[in-house]
Amino acid sequence: MFISPLKIHLKPLAFQSRLRGNFQRAAVWLLLVVCALGLNACKSDYPAAAQQERPGGGGGGGREARQVRTERVMEMPMGQSVVVNGTLAAYDQATVGTKVAGRLQAISVDLGSPVRRGQLIARIEPTDYQLRVQQAEAGLAQARARVGLSPEGTNDRVNPEQTGTVRQARALMDEARTSRQRAVTLVEQGVIARAEYEAADAAYKVAQSRYQDAIEEIRNRQAIVSQRRSELALARQQLADTAVSASFDGVVQQKRASLGEFLAAGAPVVDIVKVNPLRFRAEVPERDAASVRAGQRLRVSVDGAAHDYAGQITRLSPTITEQNRVLVVEADISNDGALRPGSFARAEIVTDDASMGVTVPTNAIVTLAGIEKVIVVENGKAIEKPVTTGRRAAEWTEIIAGVNTGDEVVINPGNLQSGQPVTVTK
Repeated sequence: MFISPLKIHLKPLAFQSRLRGNFQRAAVWLLLVVCALGLNACKSDYPAAAQQERPGGGGGGGREARQVRTERVMEMPMGQSVVVNGTLAAYDQATVGTKVAGRLQAISVDLGSPVRRGQLIARIEPTDYQLRVQQAEAGLAQARARVGLSPEGTNDRVNPEQTGTVRQARALMDEARTSRQRAVTLVEQGVIARAEYEAADAAYKVAQSRYQDAIEEIRNRQAIVSQRRSELALARQQLADTAVSASFDGVVQQKRASLGEFLAAGAPVVDIVKVNPLRFRAEVPERDAASVRAGQRLRVSVDGAAHDYAGQITRLSPTITEQNRVLVVEADISNDGALRPGSFARAEIVTDDASMGVTVPTNAIVTLAGIEKVIVVENGKAIEKPVTTGRRAAEWTEIIAGVNTGDEVVINPGNLQSGQPVTVTK
C-alpha cells in the first residue's frame, strides 16, 4: 500500500489544531465555572450580612426604631445686633504734677494705690513759699499805711477827700481862692495894681493843680494796695500748691517722682486712671453704621471674665474715618473690679429689639468636621439637614438657613444616623 508523503506530513498538523481547540474550550469552561462559584459565594454572603443587621439575629424586615425626643423649630423675639471688637479704656486718665517748683518732701501713694478726689498724695517743701507769703503781707501793710488805712484789715476802700495829702492840697487851694477874690475887689477899688491880681490868680490855679495831683496820688496808692493784695493772694496760692492732690477718684497707674527729688513747675508726680466706669471703644464697619445710634444697649464679653457686662452706647463719632471706613463708638461699662483698662473685648450691639428669629435648642445642633447640622423627623425617619447658625445663647441658637418654622428637630441626637427609623417620645 502506498502512502503519500503529503498525507504523512499533514496528519501531525491536524492533530495539533484539534489539540489547540480542545485547550481553548477547556479554558472557557474553566472561566465559567469560576464565575459561577463567585456568584454563589456572593449570594450566600448577603443573607449572612443581612442577618447580622437584624437585632437578635432574627429574620425581621429592618432595623429597630430608635426612641428620640424632639423640639419644634420656632420663631422667638430676638433683637438684631451688630458684633464688634473693641478695647476697654479708662474713663479718665491724667498725669498729676506740681504747680510750683521745689524739692519733693513727701509722697504717700505708689503703683496701684486707690485715691479719692482731693486726697493729698504729695507735698513740696513749703518753707520758701511761706517766706513769700510773709513778704507779701508786709508789702500790703505798707501800701495800706500810705493810703491812710491801718496796716491790718481786709477793707481796702478809702475816700480820697479824707486822706491827709488831699486835705492839705484842698486847704492850700481854698486859701488861694480867697486871695484871688480879695485881689479882684482891691483891683476894682483901685487899691492895688492889676499885676498883683494876676499873681493871685496864678497862685490859685497852681493850688487847683496840686489838689488834683493829690487826688490822683491817693488813687495810685489805692491801686498799689490792690496790687499788694493780689501778690499776697498769689503767694498764698503758691503755698497751697505745694500740696499735690488727686484730681478725681481713681487708681495710681504709675509713680513718676521720688522722695527728695527737685521738681520743676509742671513736673509729673503720678499717673491716675479712673476705672469705674470704663469706656468701651469700638469701630463699627460702615455697612452697619447706619443702624447704630446713641442709647442702644450692648453686651460686652471679656476673656477671663465670669460673665458678660451690660452697657449703653453713649458717644458716637460725627464722621466715618476715611482710612478704614469705620464709625468709632463709645459705651460706658460699669466695672465691678474684674475689668482692667486696655483689655480686648467683644460686644454685641442690639440694634432692633422687636425683630423675630428662627431658633432651635442649642443641644439639637451637631458639629462634624466644621459642618453644623440638625436631625429632623420626616415620615418616621431621621433626616440630616446642614444649617447656618447665627447668634447663640445658653438655651437656644439662631438658625439663618437650613430648617423652617414648625420642623421637628431631635435634641441630643448622639450617633443617630440619617435614614434610621425613629419613634418620637415626650
